Amino acid sequence: MAIFEYLTGKLAELTPACAIVEQAGVGYQVQISLQTYAAIRGQEQVHLFVEEIIREDNHILFGFHAREEREMFRLLITVSGIGPNTARMMLSSLTTPDIRRAIRTENANLLKSVKGVGIKTAQRIIVDLRDKLVKTEEASGNLPVTGNTSRDEALSALVMLGFSRGESAKALDQILQDAPEIGPEELVKQALKKL
Repeated sequence: MAIFEYLTGKLAELTPACAIVEQAGVGYQVQISLQTYAAIRGQEQVHLFVEEIIREDNHILFGFHAREEREMFRLLITVSGIGPNTARMMLSSLTTPDIRRAIRTENANLLKSVKGVGIKTAQRIIVDLRDKLVKTEEASGNLPVTGNTSRDEALSALVMLGFSRGESAKALDQILQDAPEIGPEELVKQALKKL
């Protein structure tokens, strides 16, 4: 159970790995990813969603510019072999949408490109998080926005045909990985063969 939800205050110091956020005269040291660093660099006031990790000898705050990044962090640390620092490294090396896409399309090579993540760990991330990811996206109504209108049209068509949104999205992403310029009609046809 999280004690802190977010931290808002003056950005007193900033490095690519750490932010010091001053609130009511107290400076909180918050570990951050490069995604968050890029988002808050140059700001005077910051609002970070936080996750507190408590160990026997240490209490560490991890901060995230976006709620979606924190949710991905929380999912990653549920995987055996992925600790908070590895999860932060993943979020520094890949964007949150890239990680989601890699899990949905079972792209272990992309996940393994992160320092400290081997092929077995990448495969474990996919196996452990694939279903959780679909459930969290469906529960939040926060299925990924892709900017690909062909994909969006095809996804809508498949959902209207009675297929699950999560499974349909996964099938479409797999097709688009090989043929990114494909039109919506052909996308639906190919997805129907996979579903």
